[in-house]
Amino acid sequence: MTVRVGIVGSQFVANLHAEAFRFVPDAEMVAVASPNNARPFAQRHGIPNAFADYRELLKLPELDAITIACPNDLHAQVAIDAAAAGKHVICEKPMALNLAECDAMIEACRKAGVLLLYAEELLFAPKYVRAKTLADEGALGRVYYVRQLGCHYGPHADWFWDVERSGGGVLMDMGCHSIAFARWVYGNAPIESVYAELGTFVHGDRTKGEDHSIVTLRFAGDRIAVAENSWARAGGVDDRAEIYGSDGLTVADLLRGSSLTTYSSTGYGYAVEKAETTQGWTFTMFEETWNYGFPQEMEHFARCIQGKEQLRSRGEDGRAVLEAIIAAYASAGRGERVRLPYAEAVEYKKPIDAWRAEQ
Repeated sequence: MTVRVGIVGSQFVANLHAEAFRFVPDAEMVAVASPNNARPFAQRHGIPNAFADYRELLKLPELDAITIACPNDLHAQVAIDAAAAGKHVICEKPMALNLAECDAMIEACRKAGVLLLYAEELLFAPKYVRAKTLADEGALGRVYYVRQLGCHYGPHADWFWDVERSGGGVLMDMGCHSIAFARWVYGNAPIESVYAELGTFVHGDRTKGEDHSIVTLRFAGDRIAVAENSWARAGGVDDRAEIYGSDGLTVADLLRGSSLTTYSSTGYGYAVEKAETTQGWTFTMFEETWNYGFPQEMEHFARCIQGKEQLRSRGEDGRAVLEAIIAAYASAGRGERVRLPYAEAVEYKKPIDAWRAEQ
């Protein structure tokens, strides 16, 4: 069975998804929808159908699933409409703008009997998979501390800077990766409390959101994690994880060990690489989509649709990550630790509102 996929979106993440599906033997991209440049995107990736409106894409009878790679404020409605059309759903991070939207997405997919994958590619990144395997096998002893960093100089698309569309700053954009990674390493153990420090240090002229965040999470079983994320880090991307145990530790750097040390006076294209400039010295990625785990993630989803695997990352996981993010915003505003479950989280239409409300 070939899984036929449609992509909703045509920018950075949509390109990553399209590149990833080329590596999946049991999947075929049949359509893309975007109000901006669907047709050039389709031509670039060899996709036969292009639509300006995703609802037209959902009418294709041959379509099995969609991948949601559009701005955050559109995730919920696209997912709900896709479920109503009987299509399986891959939803890029963060899952939605608020917990009510998450719940509506989960319920719509449950009622329709379709799969909802919360797309967290770090769970499939080869180096991170190996790091977790070491921890699971006991090579590090009792694991008590996880740290994940996702830092660069800011997103390429303008909508990220608009908190009304994105829901927040770098914590919403990159912190969801770090929190999801820590939950995964700890076997999705409950997060007991969150403490966060946020600030807008560099990009105050572009956003009302934070451009650097540090979040400490305490998990059940006397374990902790730190999520450090930045839109203010100059000099390219820093994406790495550390796992500490009673008998050892491991450090996984997604980029440096698989990159080319490059110098260019003119610069080069960076449709995938998150660098503010590619002039001068850079670490040029080799097979970046594979190193980040996107093809493996998409193959996993195709196999889930075929009934060969069980979802590794569900809508409920995306909701749990978002609840932790909202609690972190509240913590930063209050200047104190916030315990989970965080009942007040359902009150906020956007995660960053929890920060604003407490300042």
